Amino acid sequence: MSTYTLRNASPAKTRCDAVVVGVVQGGKGAKGGPLVALGGEEVAHAYGRTFRPLLASLGFTGKVGEVAKIPTAKQLTSPLLVVIGLGKVGEDGVLDPRVVRRAAGVAARSVSNAASVALALPADTPELVRAVTEGFVLGGYTYTAYKKKADDDKPRSPGEVVVLSPSARKKEHVQAFEDAQLVAEHVATTRDWVNTPPGDLTPPSFAAAVEAAVKDASKGRGAPKLTVTVRDERALAELGCGGILGVGGGSAAPPRLVEIGYAPRGAKTHLALVGKGITFDSGGLTIKPAASMNDMKSDMAGAAAVVQATLAIARLGLPIRVTAFAPMAENMVSGDSMRPGDVLTMYGGTTVEVTNTDAEGRLVLGDALVMATERQPDVILDVATLTGHMVVALGDKVAGVMGSQDVVDAVLAAAGTAGEEQWPMPIPEAMDERIHSSRVADLAQHDWVRWGGGLFAAAFLREFTGGLPWAHLDIAGPGYNSGGPYGHVTSGGTGFAVTTLVDYARALAG
Repeated sequence: MSTYTLRNASPAKTRCDAVVVGVVQGGKGAKGGPLVALGGEEVAHAYGRTFRPLLASLGFTGKVGEVAKIPTAKQLTSPLLVVIGLGKVGEDGVLDPRVVRRAAGVAARSVSNAASVALALPADTPELVRAVTEGFVLGGYTYTAYKKKADDDKPRSPGEVVVLSPSARKKEHVQAFEDAQLVAEHVATTRDWVNTPPGDLTPPSFAAAVEAAVKDASKGRGAPKLTVTVRDERALAELGCGGILGVGGGSAAPPRLVEIGYAPRGAKTHLALVGKGITFDSGGLTIKPAASMNDMKSDMAGAAAVVQATLAIARLGLPIRVTAFAPMAENMVSGDSMRPGDVLTMYGGTTVEVTNTDAEGRLVLGDALVMATERQPDVILDVATLTGHMVVALGDKVAGVMGSQDVVDAVLAAAGTAGEEQWPMPIPEAMDERIHSSRVADLAQHDWVRWGGGLFAAAFLREFTGGLPWAHLDIAGPGYNSGGPYGHVTSGGTGFAVTTLVDYARALAG
């Protein structure tokens, strides 16, 4: 475990094993190469005129994500200088916190052998303090639950991390620093859950993990008051949750629906969160190709995100009521699996014709969304690794956001401060005709038209929102990183949407 400290000190004189500074590109016509960024001036001063030529001799240009490790030869108190590229500064001369967050993530993976690290990245505002802290915590994340104990000679996280800021004693900077660590902790737990092998995170065990997390967050003096209710397959049958039961019917591990409540005194706004919790998706009888199943343990990333965001909101003490729903099922193949052509009666009575058992997420979300409307929230957000169509449209690093225009705009604003890439997508009128195309039921679950499948899914979900203000976040791309790490995002589960949900709740609470 790393210990984090916010301090106002000279990076040139810090006694940490490594000191990290940022460097920006000088731009066209700049003489002498890249320029040291805010926070690293004293390091550049310690080197004097040799600093920029030194970087130039290493071929360091300052582009985003670029790294150079330089033994200081006693030019600094720290024996190692790590230089991180920040790219070009905007026309206003201000660095984007998103760039700084990613740079801090790169730094975390560049100093894994150091026992102590000082971060002299730009951190003169609360937003930048948050970016540096979140970026470093999340960039250094590792998942080792199933590995043998690391050998002593293998890289490990620094025991002490010092975030250097000229405003370290200001209340708002300290608050940003502490809040960033708390939120990053919940993002990391989301990653842990997503990375857990699906055989060990079935719906019952996932529900038990959520129960334990809620109880842990509620312990101790000053802890928030949270409630948690777990509905098993019998309770779901009594309620008539045909979507969750239909999807989970083919698995030996029965489905669950977890509800979390947080209602602090004085809360004037009520936010409902719904997250897709498919703990493994084989596709059911509309079975996936083998290669497409490799990462399907991640199909519960939406549920993990809304649960951890709710806990973070509660621990931050935000004055907003939150009700979170996590419908959990395993979509498997057996004699009890739902069939193409089946008609499911959803919670609330709407009937749905199933034509593609691999479009199961919208079915479990439909039940939970109706239940959310019964709590009469002011706004509903759902988060789901829902469609491959959205990945085709936006790539694997950007989420699509659809729904009520004012809610979509607010979600995108929250994503901007959270440093998560999200993009607005429409729900065209033509989708209404498509979702009502079934000849035997109220709604068609899927229609096999290749075009606009992600928009069809959003239109389908909208039918279960009761006309309330709502937005749907399709995180099928950024919810899981099957490639190498980039910025503060590591391989595997990313914890995507947690910070956006927290920042949305901050804004909603005023």
